[in-house]
Amino acid sequence: MRAAQAFNPRMDRRSFLIAGAAFALAPRARAQGERFAAAAAYSAERLGVSLLIIERGRTVFEDYPPPGGPTQGWELASGTKSFTGVMAAAAALDRLLAWDEPAAETLPEWRSDPRKARITLRDLLSLTSGIGGPIGRPPTYAQAIDAIAPYERGQRFQYGATPFQIFGEIMRRKTGADPLGYLRRRVFEPLNIAPTHWRRGADGMAHMPQGAGFTARDWSVFGRFVIDGGRAGASQLVDPAALDACFVPSRANPGYGLAWWLLRPGLIPPGPGAGIPRDADLAGYTDFVMAAGAGNQRLYLSRERDLIIVRQARFRGLRRAPRWSDADFLRLVVNA
Repeated sequence: MRAAQAFNPRMDRRSFLIAGAAFALAPRARAQGERFAAAAAYSAERLGVSLLIIERGRTVFEDYPPPGGPTQGWELASGTKSFTGVMAAAAALDRLLAWDEPAAETLPEWRSDPRKARITLRDLLSLTSGIGGPIGRPPTYAQAIDAIAPYERGQRFQYGATPFQIFGEIMRRKTGADPLGYLRRRVFEPLNIAPTHWRRGADGMAHMPQGAGFTARDWSVFGRFVIDGGRAGASQLVDPAALDACFVPSRANPGYGLAWWLLRPGLIPPGPGAGIPRDADLAGYTDFVMAAGAGNQRLYLSRERDLIIVRQARFRGLRRAPRWSDADFLRLVVNA
């Protein structure tokens, strides 16, 4: 669907075409189209390369500013993290793990450490394990396992890559193989989607906190799967209770579940400039959950609205781009 916006003599041809078609629409649809066009313009000004909006199972807007395209994959950055929660839900269905089991059951080298011995898988993916680590450049799995826990579990929210690499090593030991292979077999292949690329570390193992690349359409299919409670057609691919747990906040951060952001009051963002709103700016959007990454890669999901929004962008030139705000963007899309 293409939509209208106010005339701008400096508007490029692509924007003009998006704007012009809205006049052929019925008034209600035209108003919606105008909002979508405004959201597309907001995204494009901030180096956006894809915007895909799916409402109640129907694609209502799709736009790919150059150099984007429907078959072009883009790195999701920390949007990759959300796959770990779903992987754990699949492993729960396979009876490989439970959220509250101690990580030390799989990592015997942790059993003699009084803090690390008490860390659960839930603590790791809620980022409340007491282990932080860098945001960029994930450590190898072995380095992550050796990381020190300076705080007791549950005390604070610490955004970082290390807990996800620890989870990767746990899955490697539980499955006896690369955890990405398990995720492909159990989730991606049944959904008929595939990453365009996935970065690996010096140890050859797939990065769990970042590094996956997907097309907007394939990322939206994954979003549909999550909204549907882990079902693909008649098949239940993950444990539904384990998946629902991904969207329950911790005490340390009301705005973070298990590898997913929750747009809730009290949300503690990953850092300054992340564009993730707080408190008053969240009004009207608390039904949304989100996978989010650097460059403002976004997968927004709302079961209540049956709404999926994918937004992807280039990384380079971010310092020259206007500031991103999830609240401003969602206001354009849903008119809350």
